Amino acid sequence: QSHLVESGGNSVQFGGSLRLSCAGSDFTLRLYSIAWFRQAPGKAREGVSCISSKSNATGYADAVKGRFTISRDNANNMVYLQMNDLKPEDTALYTCAASTNPYCPHYTAGAFHFWGQGTQVTVSA
Repeated sequence: QSHLVESGGNSVQFGGSLRLSCAGSDFTLRLYSIAWFRQAPGKAREGVSCISSKSNATGYADAVKGRFTISRDNANNMVYLQMNDLKPEDTALYTCAASTNPYCPHYTAGAFHFWGQGTQVTVSA
């Protein structure tokens, strides 16, 4: 079974908010740097945000800075992505991934060996 399970994706209108969740399944998320990636049909996968295992430092793609926030809830073995002021260009399948690199790789897919199945976010005008 998958080590990572995403939830929280939905269809929202322009300017709306969603909180995505990444849950560990027999997998301790606090031991890994965790990133959110997204991919829209016909587009390349892109890194969105990452939180490191070394220091919980965070990083964001320029397109989402000021709108998205990544955080951990280690007591519940969860990582969240709070998404505010959503835009149609945010429409994509969002996937969380884990890396043994204690510093966030921004965002080399090959550095993330554990991936969830993804959750769909659709933003309409």
